[in-house]
Amino acid sequence: MDVADQPDPRAAPEVRRLADLVPYQQGAVVSRTVIKKAAGTVTLFAFDVGEGLSEHTAPFEALVCVLDGAAEVRIDGAPYRVAAGETITLPAGHPHALKALERFRMMLVMVRA
Repeated sequence: MDVADQPDPRAAPEVRRLADLVPYQQGAVVSRTVIKKAAGTVTLFAFDVGEGLSEHTAPFEALVCVLDGAAEVRIDGAPYRVAAGETITLPAGHPHALKALERFRMMLVMVRA
């Protein structure tokens, strides 16, 4: 979702189910940015089983909130299993990667401040 697709901030609040905002797609990773501000972003992801994000680092701390399914998150090479209803923090400057153990959806909150 680019900036033009962002909700109008003057619009009435709307209750939405996060998992419904990002559909699964066979053999793919789907993402949708729902908030994009200078202080950070909120992005939803849907991973088909076996899909993931290769190891990388980010200059900012991030919080992964698992919406459904399960994944393995590696931080500094150490594996952590996360499942629906759980969170894990990705520390700034530390290498991390993610792989879906089953179909998996998450919300990533990136804090830039």
